[in-house]
Amino acid sequence: MREVKPMNVPAHLAIIMDGNGRWAKKRSMPRFMGHAEGAKSVRVITEECARLGIKYLTLYAFSTENWKRPEKEVSFLMGLLGRYLDSETETLLKNNVRLFTIGDISKLPAKVSRKLESVKEKTSKNSGLKLVLALNYGSKNEILSAVKKIAEKAASGALKPGKITEETITQNLFTASIPDPDLMIRTSGEFRISNFLLWQLAYTELYITNVLWPDFRKKELLSAIRSYNKRDRRYGGIKSK
Repeated sequence: MREVKPMNVPAHLAIIMDGNGRWAKKRSMPRFMGHAEGAKSVRVITEECARLGIKYLTLYAFSTENWKRPEKEVSFLMGLLGRYLDSETETLLKNNVRLFTIGDISKLPAKVSRKLESVKEKTSKNSGLKLVLALNYGSKNEILSAVKKIAEKAASGALKPGKITEETITQNLFTASIPDPDLMIRTSGEFRISNFLLWQLAYTELYITNVLWPDFRKKELLSAIRSYNKRDRRYGGIKSK
């Protein structure tokens, strides 16, 4: 298989991991089996991104809307996250991966929140790939939170309204310390971004694949990056010569 040169990989890759339920349904399995298989893809893709030299990998793991799913499914997903943290901490350490989260993790089960904070602390000195899990995350809520912070600063006189810039908004988002994604992959063939990084994806290259997330492994990742390598990113300008 043709490899991707490290200099050509995106610095920040974001993924909407979609299709776990459909993967299970195609096999006449309960939905939770799709989520369990999808967790294996998380491990494979994280390790491969670390090997390729990608600096940031953001995974849309649990949205604010996902609470609307059946209680048993939500409970399984929370348990799966806890088991992932237990089983993968050593893998993260071995691969020099540092864990971050975006979203309000205080709303997650207390046991899961504690595990997240523990793994973030254990991996805090790792200098390789930054793995960002979007948990209880919704971009509209993120932007609303940023607007409230800026409004409070303006009301207190600490910030003049006329001095508010795009950078002001960026610095008040959950992703303030994280560069915008260069490439966003969505699996399962759906053409929408589902309240994910609405501000940050303004000039991100999009790659939609029909492959369901549990089937998305190294081969599919390299295909997405090869497609990215062919793009001419102009950021609203003209084509480079």
